[in-house]
Amino acid sequence: MSKNYKIVLAVNLILVLLFFTFSVIQKETLIGEGTEVLLRLAPVDPRSLMQGDYMALNYQVFDKIGYDSKSGYIVVKMGRNRVAEFVRLQSGKNVNDGELIIRYKRDLGRLTIGADNYFFQEGSAKKYEKAEYGLLKVDSDGNSILVGLCNKDGRLIE
Repeated sequence: MSKNYKIVLAVNLILVLLFFTFSVIQKETLIGEGTEVLLRLAPVDPRSLMQGDYMALNYQVFDKIGYDSKSGYIVVKMGRNRVAEFVRLQSGKNVNDGELIIRYKRDLGRLTIGADNYFFQEGSAKKYEKAEYGLLKVDSDGNSILVGLCNKDGRLIE
C-alpha cells in the first residue's frame, strides 16, 4: 500500500465518523429540545416478516396533500392535548405565532416526514394495534423524529 492510499483511506474514515457523529448529535438535540406534537395516525399494516414486528405509519394530515406535491412544509397548530391540527401547506419556513412546520417530501410515490415506521419487540404487536397518534419531536426548521406511539388519550404506549 502506498503512503497516499493510506492517507486517503484515513481521511475518508475520519469524514465518515464525523458525519455519523454529527447526525447522532443532531437527532439527540432534536429529541431533547424539540416540541412534542401528536399526529393522528391513519390505518396501516403492522407486520413485516423480513424485518420483524413493526408498524408502517401513515398520518391523517397526508390526506390534505395533493399527489402532485413533491415537498414542502405542513403548517400545524397545537390543539387540545398537543394534537396537531392542519392549517396549510407552504414552501417556506415562515409561520405565524402558535404554528409549527413539519417538513414533508414524496419518496418513491409515498409521502414521508421521516418518521414512517415504528419497530417494536417481537410479540408485542397487540398493544400497538390501538395506537391513535404518533408522538413526534419537531424543531423550528421542520425536522421531526418519531419518539413513540400513543393511545387515544395521548399517553405513550410502553
